[in-house]
Parts: sequence; structure tokens; C-alpha cells
Amino acid sequence: MKNIRILLALAGALALSSCEDELEQAPISSGSVPTFYRSADDFTQALNAVYSGLRNYPDRQLTLSETRSDNIYGVSAQGLRTWEPVNNFSIAIASNEYPDATWGSDYNGIFRANVLLSQLEQNGSVLAADARTRMEAQARFLRALYYFDLVRYFGPVPLIDKPLEPNEVVQIPRAPVAQVYDLIIADLQAAAAALPVSYTGVDVGRATSGAAKGMLALVYLTRSGPTYGIAGPGLGTNDYAAALTLLNEVIASGQYQFLTGANAYANIFSYTNENNKEVVFDVQYISGGVGLGATYPSILVNNNYFASIGVGTTFGTGDELRAASDNLLKTYATGDVRKAVSLQVGYTGGGVTEQRAAFKKYINGALRGTTRADWPINFIVMRYTDILLLKAEAILRGGGGTQKEVDDIVNQVRTRAGLTTPIANVTLAQLMEERRREFVGEGLRWHDLVRSGLALTVMNAWINSEDTRNRIRKPIVANDLIYPVPQSELAASGYLYEQNPGY
Repeated sequence: MKNIRILLALAGALALSSCEDELEQAPISSGSVPTFYRSADDFTQALNAVYSGLRNYPDRQLTLSETRSDNIYGVSAQGLRTWEPVNNFSIAIASNEYPDATWGSDYNGIFRANVLLSQLEQNGSVLAADARTRMEAQARFLRALYYFDLVRYFGPVPLIDKPLEPNEVVQIPRAPVAQVYDLIIADLQAAAAALPVSYTGVDVGRATSGAAKGMLALVYLTRSGPTYGIAGPGLGTNDYAAALTLLNEVIASGQYQFLTGANAYANIFSYTNENNKEVVFDVQYISGGVGLGATYPSILVNNNYFASIGVGTTFGTGDELRAASDNLLKTYATGDVRKAVSLQVGYTGGGVTEQRAAFKKYINGALRGTTRADWPINFIVMRYTDILLLKAEAILRGGGGTQKEVDDIVNQVRTRAGLTTPIANVTLAQLMEERRREFVGEGLRWHDLVRSGLALTVMNAWINSEDTRNRIRKPIVANDLIYPVPQSELAASGYLYEQNPGY
């Protein structure tokens, strides 16, 4: 049963009802303060609207992170696809729909959060004190998540922490990454202190204190990453001890579990096991043709794959397969159950035999929704295994702890995957490869490479060996580690923003 159908409701069904038109405008070039909220229901609908900005969040991660990485060789054979310039490191993607949609969606979410926070300050007395506190904390968690998404993809971005009129918005320049992090960290610290450890009933799926702490730990690890000499997400701040403290608190809370037993890895993503103890935070979906379903399961596979699993071709996008790279397939050891759960290596459908591998982790044809935009399966943004492996990362980067703790965590993950031979003295590079296999198809790989400092070395070696069609620009350089500011936003700001170098 889905508990937060509200998270993904369409804008017209959600409030900020007095400013519905404004919500659908480009948020960085427009926005307007709505009329005052007068009831608890007004505030609830406004919070739901902030959550609803996550509806296409997984689609963005699977394109701007997964497709950008060495997990996918996304070179088309039938003609240039809109996602291919992302895969190919094109310098001419300022007008590409994917960076543009990411910027716009994140700022829409930020605008909604700012409106809610402003209205809570002005009119929150209509709410019970504890409800008001939880609502503010959720809005701040979500605003932080949207800003963190922006920083990781674009570097400096306009910093807007209150509702503004359109003529005010266009006068705000891009803020240094350090200033954006200050807001992100303050929001997540406040959320972690005020949010409950769990929910029941219809509120299951909302942000918790564990989600806020886990996200803050990831923020600290990302901010501590290398700068690469660019204005990107890494600032070299050495926050590893702070990250480790938070991760240990999440582990010690007892709210989450590392799933074990038969089919444990597959059960994390099971349609009949959603909101399981592995999930720290996810985006909730429900099918049924009511506009609350997910689109992300369809975007990496093609019509022929859906024909191969017996559900016809209507669930595909009509697009080409974004195939798993040969390099990724070779990293799985014999007996690693994660490969079969995550990838279908070869299939026949639509009269075509495909030799390459399709990403299938989140696809269950038998429990599909009504269309390719109506999948019922939740998308896990952060899970307990991520908490454990981030702890290992914090230790390896000097945050405290021991090598034995690192080895024990990695071997725990490997054992569940069916790999019974333990390994010792795990290095950062080995840890990142284990994360690659564990989280394949979950949209984390590009962020992991950038944060770890391995992005240029790993990606250039991969491009040289994998790019058999000679379509990916090479070598990639530090400027390629963040995306360009969308052309539409440059124009809307009157070219107040400078384009990121290299584009």
C-alpha cells in the first residue's frame, strides 16, 4: 500500500492553490508570493506540493549521473538521441532538455519550500506546535535536497531562501558553492533535530531524522571532495569526522536494517516489499492512471525489452537501449547475484535479438501500471547499505574508525551478494567499485566518481577502451565534471549569470 500518494500529486491538485500559475513558470525567472494560508489543510497541501517536485527526480539521476558514467555506453546507432550528448560529454548541451529540466524542477521545489516556510512564519499559528515544527523540518529537508542536487550538477547557483517577485529573482547572481552549502547544512541540521525517527500510517515515506542525518553526512563527504581546480561540488573541507559521527548515529538508531536471507538483494527493490527496513528515504509512487506513477523504469530500456518480457511494446519510450557498458559487466565476479537482479544480459523481443545488457532492477512486468509513465515502484534515494558504505568511505578518508571496520562493512555487502571469499585492506578505489556493483542503476555512480576524486582517471581510461564508435569527446577535463547553466536560464537572467567554463 502506498502511503504518501500526496508526494507526487499534480500541481493543480496541490495547493499553493492561489498561485497555481506561478508554480508552472520557470522558477528562476518568475515566481510570486501567494495569498495567505488560512487553515491546516492549506499548509498540508503546500507541503505536498514541495514533495511533488521529486516526481521526476529519479529520471534526472538516471540520465545526468548514471548515463554520464562508465556504467552506460549510451551511443546511439539510429541517430542522435537527446540523452546522447550527456553520454558523449558534448560541450554544446546548454540547451539540452536534461540540464534544463533539472535546474527548473529543483528551483520549482525550492520556490515551493520557500513559500511554505514563509507562510509558516506568518500564519503557522493555525497549526498545532508539533505539526508546525515537523512541517518546517520537512520543507527544510527538501529544500536542502534540491539545492544539493543543483550544486552537484552545476556548481555555483543562485541562492534564494525566501519567496521573491520575478523582478527580484532575476537580480540574484550565482552564489559561491560554499555559501550554498551553508544553507544546505543549516537546513539539514535543523531537519535532523526536529524530524521524527519514523512515521506510521499515511505518513510513511516522509523525511525522517535518519534521512536528514544520512543526507547531511553525504553532503559533508561531497563538500570534502577534491576541487579539481573548478567551482564544483568539492571544496576539500575535510568534514570526514563530522560525516562519520552522523553515519554512526543513523546506524545506532536501530531504525534500519541490512536485509539478509534468501533473495535479500532483490527484495530491497521488490514491488511487494516497499518501505522495507533498508529504505532511508525514497520517492513514493502509485499506479492506476491517476497521474501519480513513475516514469523512470522505462527510460533506460527500449520497446524490444518490454516485448521480451511479455508486456508488449507500449511500456517502452520508443527510444534506443541505453546499454550497460562492457566494462561494468566485467566487474562482476562469478556468483555475484547483483548482476542478475540488476541487468538482463541479452534478450529477444520485437523480432530482434539483443546481445547487450539492459537495466532491469526496477522493472516488474507482472506488476506494471497502466502505461510507461505509471509505474508503481518507489525510487530509493538513500538506503541503509549506502549508510554503511559511506561510513567505510569516511573512515578511509581519515574521519576516524579502523581498517577492520571498513573491511567488515565491505565483506558484509559482498557476502549478501553471494561472494563468500573475504577481502582485506580495502582501498578507496576498491570501495568505489563495490559501490558501483551495489548501486548500479540507482543513479549514484557519477556522483561517487566525482566525490572520490577518481572521475577523470576512471572515465578517461574507460572512454579509451569502451568507445568503439569513437563518439565520446576525449579526453574529458575538470570542466566536464559539472554541467552548463541552461541557456534558457542565462537568457531569463539577462545574462547576469556567467556560463560554466568549457561550454
